[in-house]
Amino acid sequence: MSALRSRVEQLLSLADVRLDGDRPWDLHVDDERFHARVLSQGSLGLGESYMDGWWRVPSLDGMLYRMLAADLDQRVRGIGVAIDALRARLTNLQSRRRSFQVGERHYDLGNDLYRAMLGKRLVYSCGYWRDREGRPLDDLDDAQEAKLDLVCRKLGLQPGMKVLDIGCGWGEALKFAAERYGVSGVGVTVSREQAQFARELCAGLPIEIRLQDYRSLGTGAGDERFDRAFSLGMFEHVGVKNYRTYFEVAQRCLGDDGLFLLHTIGTNRSVRHTDPWIGKYIFPNSMLPSAAQIANASEGLFVLEDWHNFGADYDRTLQAWRANVERAWPQLDARYDERFRRMWRFYLSASMATFRSRHSQLWQLVLSPRGVPGGYVAPR
Repeated sequence: MSALRSRVEQLLSLADVRLDGDRPWDLHVDDERFHARVLSQGSLGLGESYMDGWWRVPSLDGMLYRMLAADLDQRVRGIGVAIDALRARLTNLQSRRRSFQVGERHYDLGNDLYRAMLGKRLVYSCGYWRDREGRPLDDLDDAQEAKLDLVCRKLGLQPGMKVLDIGCGWGEALKFAAERYGVSGVGVTVSREQAQFARELCAGLPIEIRLQDYRSLGTGAGDERFDRAFSLGMFEHVGVKNYRTYFEVAQRCLGDDGLFLLHTIGTNRSVRHTDPWIGKYIFPNSMLPSAAQIANASEGLFVLEDWHNFGADYDRTLQAWRANVERAWPQLDARYDERFRRMWRFYLSASMATFRSRHSQLWQLVLSPRGVPGGYVAPR
């Protein structure tokens, strides 16, 4: 047995994972170069070697969950982590100039892929797996509808209100709010594919979709104000150097009696960059905020009315997405080749593992510019 294999075996044992074992989460190596690659490159080497077919495991999410729960990601970090940390300190990776990169490289991959994965509603954020009475739900489409309704109820939407959606995706949330609660709205996105789809989806409704960086909101002629604003799964692309600006934009777009709902993935400790593999292959220039970073950036701009964590629901959402896309692969375009398929499977499985291990959270915050008179009562 080589010294490198022995070292990998020793590390995996801390997570109760065996090399070439017979349990669903045991890792089977098909290329012995794997050991050197993962020890030198950490998560980047692990993900890339999976994409290259150097190893396999029956339960990918089960293995990755055990590795994260044992904090192996902190024990084998690779040189890429240090390089990414330095870049994040020296550069604003989420500047205006860079802001459209994630739209081009991720959200513009193809609406056919996202239609297959996300279900009836193209909502690319965590579902809420319980109904208004708190009873559990079993269907992804029902969970996404429950999430959209929860957002509308938390904001107290009423007919005639004007609503802003920062990072509107394919327009489903605004469409839902307009049809169910009688509001009008404006949505902004940095994805051309999303913008085109959202305009078609919302045709005939009092909704405007803009291909626009969020920092341009409220800077044009006139005083564009909204009664309510929300942002579902976009804050992960803002970056710590821009958090204060983001909350300043949200505040200037609202009246004194407005409400802002922020729906974001969060992490347990403050960082300034993302995982190297995620940054290279899935979400360029992304990073997850901590509670401290959000509180610091919003201080003095908003009153924090409610902070709701339902991160465990994201594991179930991701499982449903993976089942959908795996079932649809034979019908998808040939441009989604086997390497892409393995990349996408690793992305969804690793994401499940982060939520299952409670390394990542899903937060919904409700914020008001001046405080709700008499106090805010949070729906669930």
